[in-house]
Amino acid sequence: MFKGFRKKFIKVKKGKIFCRIGGKGPPLLLLHGYPQTHFMWHKTADELSKIFTVIVADLRGYGSSFVINSDKKHLNYSKREMAKDMIQLMDNLGYKKFCIAGHDRGGRVAHRLARDYRKKVIAMSVIDICPTLDMYEQTKMNFAKEYFHWFFLIQPKWLPERMIRSNPKKWLNNCLNKWSGINKFGISEKIYLKAFRQVKRIHATCEDYRASATIDLEHDKKDRKKLINIPIQVLWGKEGV
Repeated sequence: MFKGFRKKFIKVKKGKIFCRIGGKGPPLLLLHGYPQTHFMWHKTADELSKIFTVIVADLRGYGSSFVINSDKKHLNYSKREMAKDMIQLMDNLGYKKFCIAGHDRGGRVAHRLARDYRKKVIAMSVIDICPTLDMYEQTKMNFAKEYFHWFFLIQPKWLPERMIRSNPKKWLNNCLNKWSGINKFGISEKIYLKAFRQVKRIHATCEDYRASATIDLEHDKKDRKKLINIPIQVLWGKEGV
């Protein structure tokens, strides 16, 4: 797994981002989803490294990347701030333009990054997402049932945090099993849980969702009509909502 990849902590303005780098070719940044880390790409990254220089990173609040305090407006976990981290990461690695692919939360960060830093992005792939604003505005019973965590994690702190802290392994497995249909994750579960069971990261990941239901929507409404005129690939699972 990640054969030939180098581990790095890269300093950005607000803290240090953990990443792995490997391969040769055009730079490709991979961003993970919830409740995962960069490790979710451990099979994909090896294949992609044959034709790209692959950078797999942990988002702020996740994995081994820095955790920052929350604020009343949830700005610190807005997709705009998370996108800034990734721009600074790539700049510090010497990549002024790059491709980006994101799954789930990482897809939302990629979407915001492409909006705010259009000239930096060569092409983008988003996996298993629709724009956040559209999903909230078109919420119906089926979506609410399948994505109940969207409405659970945005409840006032520390309600969801305390409930998850009571058994973080069970919560993590419930999410991953439900979304993937896989009953056992083996080493992936152990790696995700090592980071996810930390109280500060449980809180940070809830703040990620609170931001999506508040400040992110404000940002999205302001530039809803802004065209992202780059090559975009959209992928989704057959059994997904």
